[in-house]
Amino acid sequence: MHILDLGDVRLHWREDGDPAGRPVVFANSLGTDFRLWDKVMALMPKGLRLIRYDKRGHGLSSCPEGAYSMGALVRDAERLLDTLGVKDCVFVGLSIGGMIAQGLAVKRLDLVRAMVLSNTAAKIATPAIWSDRIAAVRSGGIEAIADATMERWFSKPFRETAEVKGWRAMMVRQPVEGYIGCCAAISGTDFYTPTSGLSLPTLAIAGTEDGSTPPDLVRETAELIKGARFELIRGAGHLPCVEKPAEYAALLRSFLHSVGHA
Repeated sequence: MHILDLGDVRLHWREDGDPAGRPVVFANSLGTDFRLWDKVMALMPKGLRLIRYDKRGHGLSSCPEGAYSMGALVRDAERLLDTLGVKDCVFVGLSIGGMIAQGLAVKRLDLVRAMVLSNTAAKIATPAIWSDRIAAVRSGGIEAIADATMERWFSKPFRETAEVKGWRAMMVRQPVEGYIGCCAAISGTDFYTPTSGLSLPTLAIAGTEDGSTPPDLVRETAELIKGARFELIRGAGHLPCVEKPAEYAALLRSFLHSVGHA
């Protein structure tokens, strides 16, 4: 276990692969910890430095009092990478992790040479939707929204497997204040203008069954970035790295080779 104490927050992180290899950094979605990427790790090219972390309020990272801003989440990632001596990484962000990727690329292009925007967007949902979700969680805990979230996260066939119970359990075990804090960060984020100024190599990934960030929303964000590549994984929901890890990893490998990172 690695815990980085940044003063205002302690971040839980893990490194796999080759410590001397080119870095690939993974940022997970709302309501998950970095085990989101477990299935993909073994399928990545050899010789890479694979870094994962739990954002604030999630997993084994600390849970500062909310609400959080997207700027704080981006700053956490920035400080983690600076501390680990990471430069020119490929940053893979899913959902809120993809928003962190966009914000970090805008702020620190020396840290990010290419990015993967998975099941994410420059702006996700509306402040009213997030306000309603925050109110529901404050009233009934994360359990109150868990079943509806599983429907948005996963395709119907996957929801009928035993594995979905583990992901539901992961979600409801996140700290309530951390979950709400990150909801507030997403609610207050509109990256349409800053993201449209980016020109770094970008792969955008969507799932046909994604009820949180539908394919058209992901495609719209990809179109903001000059030369971005858009890929659709059929039969997958909001977490295609869980439902279709082989297809997901194949897209990552292809992208990493195309940008000369692997």
